Amino acid sequence: MQNTFKKFFLKLALLVSLSSAMIGVDSPANAHELQPTIADLTIEDGTAELALRINLEAFLAGIDLDAVDDTNDAQNGQDYDALRALPNGDIMGRAPQLLEQWNALPMLTVDGAPVVLRSADIVMPEDLDIELSRLSDWALTAKIDPRAEVVQLTWPKGAGALVLRQQGVEDPFTGYLDGGDTSPEIDLLGGASQSNWGAFVGYVPVGFDHILPKGLDHILFVLGLFFLSTRLRPLVWQVSAFTLAHTVTLALGALGLVNVPGSIVEPLIAASIVYVAVENIFFHRLSRWRPVVIFGFGLLHGLGFASVLGDFGLPPGQFLPALIGFNVGVELGQLSVIATAAILLWLAVVAARRARLEGPQELVTEYPVMFRAVSVTGSLLIALIGAYWVVERVFL
Repeated sequence: MQNTFKKFFLKLALLVSLSSAMIGVDSPANAHELQPTIADLTIEDGTAELALRINLEAFLAGIDLDAVDDTNDAQNGQDYDALRALPNGDIMGRAPQLLEQWNALPMLTVDGAPVVLRSADIVMPEDLDIELSRLSDWALTAKIDPRAEVVQLTWPKGAGALVLRQQGVEDPFTGYLDGGDTSPEIDLLGGASQSNWGAFVGYVPVGFDHILPKGLDHILFVLGLFFLSTRLRPLVWQVSAFTLAHTVTLALGALGLVNVPGSIVEPLIAASIVYVAVENIFFHRLSRWRPVVIFGFGLLHGLGFASVLGDFGLPPGQFLPALIGFNVGVELGQLSVIATAAILLWLAVVAARRARLEGPQELVTEYPVMFRAVSVTGSLLIALIGAYWVVERVFL
């Protein structure tokens, strides 16, 4: 009897830890969540201007933004908190130290020659709750040869993601750089050297990154789809409905034909997470109405994806391939979530069998039993997190 209870609690602990690992209990509205830096590059009348929308405190704290997405996960996260508590003037006074490091790379080159950037202006939000991350507007300028033809930007290693957008030309360049990357040569006359294929490939990681690791609410929704049934057909129906729906609103939103405020979309996305999780607890097969409901929820998630592209921008000359690339990245992220969940669950079944010293011939029959246990446990946790987000996004 003692061994029976011991096995039961070991299995229960395995299920809970597996579910927690797959869903990652945290809030998408985390005050310490890091966002990509956005840089608008303008070259005009012999002057280069780089307008950054940047989390200065994270850079000054020396956080490796390539490795973490939340300052709480960084070894020097306390340094960030200390900087965040300082007055705006103190932060602005330390910015030149950061710029000196960037110029040493060099960060900007024109016709292959390094250019020294200087700080022209810094605007930091006032009276912002200290528990919220702060994005500042930092304008950097440099004098260049008016006859210059091409420019390149190198984004420092450890600086995280950068969205680089060329301004003031007919065919501007828009690109996505990771820390340590260098942009292609950007034609100052407006002929962006980025091809349609380059735009497609460049935006695939942008879409993937929005799911893994940054799209926790989308991850939980996709896990909710996975937790319904062990059968492949229900999962295919759900994912197909969700993909079709969010593709439609993503395109409409990116084209500017549909624009719904985030204050409406975000709470509804959280509510969609609660719905699929609660339904998983009471049902274990695909109902007639579920694909229709998921299609509706997919429309909401597509608007969420579109808001991300709204912040990044899409290159006008390569709008369609960039949009398709982003959507492909989103799909790859969703499939990665499902594949990871399925593999973890199968490994849990194998581990449980080995613990009982039983052969692998019964793994197929064991999988549905453990799947249902993980489904209920995981769906309950997902529902609780989603409910918290609904309250947080509506009232807080």
